[in-house]
Amino acid sequence: MFKGNKNSMVLIVLVAMALVFAGCGTAKNANENTASGSSASPTGSAQANEPPAQNVELTISAAASLTDALGEIQTAYQPKHSNIKLSFNFGASGALQQQIEQGAPADLFLSAAAKNMKALVDKQLIDQDKQTNLLNNELVVVVPADSQAGIASEPDLAKAEVKNVAIGIPESVPAGNYAKESLTNAKLWDGLQAKTVQGKDVRQVLQYVETGNADAGFVYKTDALTTDKVKIAFAVDPATYTAIQYPIGIVKATKHGKEAEDFYTYLQSQDALAVFVKYGFSVPK
Repeated sequence: MFKGNKNSMVLIVLVAMALVFAGCGTAKNANENTASGSSASPTGSAQANEPPAQNVELTISAAASLTDALGEIQTAYQPKHSNIKLSFNFGASGALQQQIEQGAPADLFLSAAAKNMKALVDKQLIDQDKQTNLLNNELVVVVPADSQAGIASEPDLAKAEVKNVAIGIPESVPAGNYAKESLTNAKLWDGLQAKTVQGKDVRQVLQYVETGNADAGFVYKTDALTTDKVKIAFAVDPATYTAIQYPIGIVKATKHGKEAEDFYTYLQSQDALAVFVKYGFSVPK
């Protein structure tokens, strides 16, 4: 009887010790987990405080004649700048100038005439030191691809068989102003008024000729190269109009100065200029 009680006591002691050791192990693990969590907390907090890359939308107001070249440049630029979205506002340079003057959102301005850029610089809407002449272009006269009108010079536009001549609105479309300047120097402007059809930008002028709604039209060489629905009848004598310059500038009101300057610089890079040349523009020497 005594022996049995002794064995029972030994068993009870062993079970009690096992429970004590098990409890110590649990406490140790809990302490280790707590310590581990404490050391991880600052790292997690630091990661949570890191700001994500800011998504920025740049609005570029650009002459309509730059549509195709800038489309290709956008395709090359955006994948390398995943947080930047390029949004283009294409139109007549004069109209774009007025939009910027009236406070329309714009980060950069690409004009098809130096005078539109100068107007914004004079009004202190663009810094003089943050604008430069980026490209040059040429003025040509196009006719429908199947035209048999025999137009080879500006005087030919006065022929009876030429019913309509398309030009951009001279007051707002640089290509139209260059055309008016050349025709005035040739003493043809007044005589052609009855057959002139005006377009809101150079691309609309091109469309008039493509669709046969005009027998001839004044556009940039770069526009003529974008379609096989027209052909170049002749290049307008560059001595008869002001040199065609495409200045680029950063709008002072931009809220994305760094990103705007990065794209401004990129457009002057060899990669971007090669695209412009591919579309018929020339680079100032």
